[in-house]
Amino acid sequence: MSSEILINVRPVETRVAYLENGVLTDLTIDRKTSPTLVGSIHRGKVIRVLPGMQAAFVDIGLDRAAFLYVGDVRGDIDAEAGEMFHEDAAEAADFEDGEEASAAPAAGHKGADKPRIQELLSEGQIILVQVAKDPLGSKGARITTHISLPGRHVVFMPTLNHQGVSRRIEDADERERLRQLVQKLGPKGGVIVRTAGEGASETSIKADLDYLHRLWEEVSRNYEKKKSPGLVHAEPDVELRALRDMLSEEIARVLVDDQESHRKITAFLGQFMPRYKNKVKLYTGARPLFDQYEIDLEISRSMERKVWLKSGGYIVIDEAEALVVIDVNTGRYVGKKDLEDTIVKTNLEAVREIAHQLRIRNCGGIIIIDFIDMEREAHREKVMTAIREELQKDRARTTVFSMSNLGLVEMTRKRIRPSLVKTLCEPCSYCDGRGYIKQKATVAHEIFRDLERDAKKGDPRAAAVVHCHASVGDWIYEEESEMLEYVENKIGRNVVLKLEPAYHVEQYEIFTI
Repeated sequence: MSSEILINVRPVETRVAYLENGVLTDLTIDRKTSPTLVGSIHRGKVIRVLPGMQAAFVDIGLDRAAFLYVGDVRGDIDAEAGEMFHEDAAEAADFEDGEEASAAPAAGHKGADKPRIQELLSEGQIILVQVAKDPLGSKGARITTHISLPGRHVVFMPTLNHQGVSRRIEDADERERLRQLVQKLGPKGGVIVRTAGEGASETSIKADLDYLHRLWEEVSRNYEKKKSPGLVHAEPDVELRALRDMLSEEIARVLVDDQESHRKITAFLGQFMPRYKNKVKLYTGARPLFDQYEIDLEISRSMERKVWLKSGGYIVIDEAEALVVIDVNTGRYVGKKDLEDTIVKTNLEAVREIAHQLRIRNCGGIIIIDFIDMEREAHREKVMTAIREELQKDRARTTVFSMSNLGLVEMTRKRIRPSLVKTLCEPCSYCDGRGYIKQKATVAHEIFRDLERDAKKGDPRAAAVVHCHASVGDWIYEEESEMLEYVENKIGRNVVLKLEPAYHVEQYEIFTI
């Protein structure tokens, strides 16, 4: 499989695209005005403890307070290495891969002995925290006291005493080799070997750990020096993070379209990943890099609500506040054999496109897929097998549940950053994000009802002047003239429409003159 990484750098934003056989499979966009905070480490101050929610709000120097759940608080907040291990720490340990280490949860984190937030934190307390999820919508950043420092081959967790290997490394012998290697090195803190660590030598892993130990010492010094809530350590630039997490033997080349970034990347690889240094090339083509590979076209397609399938079917993707809903339809595809065959083929084609779109759009949280109903259980199992196989390619952690009798599939996908739509778009200023506006007839009927309600107010000889959008006024004159005359007779006043082109179509005001 031939893979490439394209890095498009501009003063205002950096975009990184991952291609497999020429097809876009992953996309990261980092804007200077709203950079990702995931992985950054802050000196925080607890400003409010909420026993009823078993959580706390922490000031970390941002506009909005960050949210700290009780499960993300170490048992001994002042210790150099806490004894408790929470599975969220393992999940957050590999921010880009979305990998999950194999580990048994430690004692003290389940059952009746689980500590309560008021026993762990108090208002005004100063703590070291790391951002696990970017602010989403009206919510502040999600933070944790389990610090995780990602390297090339391993993730170092100085506040934990845990050693593990990524579940994506499936070879049992290799897993055991890596586990014994880490034990031999005896790091002071927790270590998870990443997927990129598969096949790594003892020298490489030791170099990784030495660097991360030095980095942790620097973080600790910065934390002690800083006197107010704020940033202590920031993750590298997005292009360096992408190469640290994605560069492998499978990557044929890395194209960068900015000379300064090319120099920075070459120096970074020369220090940390010298074997891949020659894969990086400076792109000097006449066409923009993303145009050369039609990436911008794919990004535009991934912001559409409806995505067409090659067969003529289509899927509809709606992002709501709490979940993503995907609907599958046969569209123009009529099949060749029978209805059931047409439905199964459409669903299977939709599975591939859905998995593809979830990765590019970076949809997360709860996802509901409404497949076309299938009568045979064998066909349902075929679709479920296909979706599980496709999602195995996803670097984000996913969980898929069985198909319901209504043909619905529930799944979750780890959400760390805002989706592509949330990153590149904003709610419609006209409909305020609802996705619809009232019909002109609806607004007209609201005006008539308000005229009847206000009939007894003011001088009965005064005329009622309605200021409204021009299209609503035209509708009333053309389609509702009989109703207008009825209202005038009922309230005993003349009604005058004053057309206001600058008004919102739902906006109107009534005055008496």
